[in-house]
Amino acid sequence: MSVNMTGQIDIKALNEKIQKESAFIDLINMEMNKVIVGQKHLVESLLIGLLTNGHILLEGVPGLAKTLSIKTLADTIDAKFNRIQFTPDLLPADLIGTLVYSQKNEEFIVKKGPIFANFILADEINRSPAKVQSALLEAMQERQVTIGDNTYKLEDPFLVLATQNPIEQEGTYPLPEAQVDRFMLKVVIGYPSQSEEQIIIRQNLKKEFPKANKVVTPQDIIKAREVVKEVYMDEKIEKYILDIVFATRYPGEYGLDKFTNMIAYGGSPRASINLALASKAYAFIKRRGYVIPEDVRAVCHDVMRHRIGLTYEAEAENIDSADIINEILNTVEVP
Repeated sequence: MSVNMTGQIDIKALNEKIQKESAFIDLINMEMNKVIVGQKHLVESLLIGLLTNGHILLEGVPGLAKTLSIKTLADTIDAKFNRIQFTPDLLPADLIGTLVYSQKNEEFIVKKGPIFANFILADEINRSPAKVQSALLEAMQERQVTIGDNTYKLEDPFLVLATQNPIEQEGTYPLPEAQVDRFMLKVVIGYPSQSEEQIIIRQNLKKEFPKANKVVTPQDIIKAREVVKEVYMDEKIEKYILDIVFATRYPGEYGLDKFTNMIAYGGSPRASINLALASKAYAFIKRRGYVIPEDVRAVCHDVMRHRIGLTYEAEAENIDSADIINEILNTVEVP
């Protein structure tokens, strides 16, 4: 953190440092844009997860480049990527690994599972039973797994991108609220525009599909995470974040009485922490050394949408968490 002679934070020096340290973001974006058409919000969300050591839950219909996006991000960073297709018959051992008996050595040896990679795509996470989901969520939280009597550390950086298909509910196991809260962001992605889809068609009909080059190392990411923490956040911005989160818990105190019977529970302290972290990362991506209210507003939906529990009254009136967040952002005083 840049501090001047009077003990004040030197914003100019900090800004210059962030400008320099965040230069690789442009390189990653350039490589990602070669392969991914549109989906700017998805790419930004992946970068926020990467820079804050947080995991992402993605919701969108099939075919929206969810798998391609995380694979391309792994390509730009010299990192290992594994995709795990979740199915109803998947076992925790298929995910984390198991002990295999070696007749040659007459002993059990460890066979590590696909979780040992930098980037994990957990495809259709709600297709697997609770024990598999909890095995993944434990690995996400503790960043280690236990096989037999031994505990093994996972790779660093370690980012889990879990996808859910919102249109099919048959044969799925919904994630419990407490487990959904472990995801830093829940990103909902929509269809591309007509002009974007035209480019997608052309790309897929070319003789050779574009490929991203490696432009960053995992060490660069680990270093950048430390710099993200240095991004300056004023006390007024902290208060703004707290007001947003507290408005989900006590809507009546913020003049939002109409939501009192619609919110079953509000954001946990994890919501406040992640909103602050994501705001800092967003400022870093925008190559700024300080957080402004627009940064908070930009990440608010993704941080909060899965942390607000709705009552039957809300569902009966077709009110979803996005409506509540919009209303809170329009009501809470901006610093």
